[in-house]
Amino acid sequence: MAEMKNYQMAIDLLRCHLGLTEEEAKHQLGLDKTKTVEKKDTSGGINWLDYSEE
Repeated sequence: MAEMKNYQMAIDLLRCHLGLTEEEAKHQLGLDKTKTVEKKDTSGGINWLDYSEE
């Protein structure tokens, strides 16, 4: 909990300036409890990110 207090300003900046939700901001900072898995997009070769819980 104390760790989140240290990051609250960064979370608020991401939310205000980039329009992210709190959960999206936490994910960008690496503070969420999900892992990122890349999935292949067969239509264009672009890798999309899939956020799934551990």
